[in-house]
Amino acid sequence: QVQLVESGGGLVQAGGSLRLSCAASGRAFIRYAMGWFRQAPGKEREFVAAISRSGGSTYYADSVKGRFTISRDNAKNTEYLQMNSLKPEDTAVYYCAASSIATMTWAKYEYDYWGQGTQVTVSS
Repeated sequence: QVQLVESGGGLVQAGGSLRLSCAASGRAFIRYAMGWFRQAPGKEREFVAAISRSGGSTYYADSVKGRFTISRDNAKNTEYLQMNSLKPEDTAVYYCAASSIATMTWAKYEYDYWGQGTQVTVSS
């Protein structure tokens, strides 16, 4: 098993930046493909970004491509999401997730473990 804890959320003005972190504990972090999802009030949880086990491959939702960057540091058991040029529509609870079965995936059902989420609020 792996336990995931997100941090770094907060309130920021439109056009600003935030960096989310996801610290993992438990079994070997490198065994898991990682991802970020978000859920706005009244909406389904949606895919944001994914990264392969080695960190060599990444994939983004069209809505964040060019503004967000996913990365991981396997030595520190930590995943990151650098968010630039934030927009009010990026406001949501952001969740990190780990998949033991996929090499890299955007599909929610392929993620075994989830963090508790961190709130990101972007004001206009």
